[in-house]
Amino acid sequence: MAGGTVSRTTHFVLHRLALDTSVAAPAALPASSSTGPESYRPQALFAVQDVWLGALVPKRWAKRAVTRNTIKRQIYNVSALFETRLPQAAHVVRLRTGFDRKQFFSATSEVLKLAVRTELEQLFSKALA
Repeated sequence: MAGGTVSRTTHFVLHRLALDTSVAAPAALPASSSTGPESYRPQALFAVQDVWLGALVPKRWAKRAVTRNTIKRQIYNVSALFETRLPQAAHVVRLRTGFDRKQFFSATSEVLKLAVRTELEQLFSKALA
């Protein structure tokens, strides 16, 4: 989430961080090299250029595990539709507010799935614009 916010809807936020593969991870540190905080050198986490996607659905906003899993499944399904058009970077979709339990009484209702899917499509469309 350090990369910044790319798009935002009522319930979701999309964060993006560019992957820096120009910095190669060293094979082995020399014995004489310093290992303190002043010796920090940025390193690429993985040397793979691709679209990475993560889903962050806090228990604070979706109390039941069934609801959290349903929302995560929708995030991954919708992101698969937009994956080819997203830039090669690490993306995180974060749930920022909860869905009203009075309106969406069942954790796996079709109404909730449709609402989540529609909002995620808006989120990714805004990110591409």
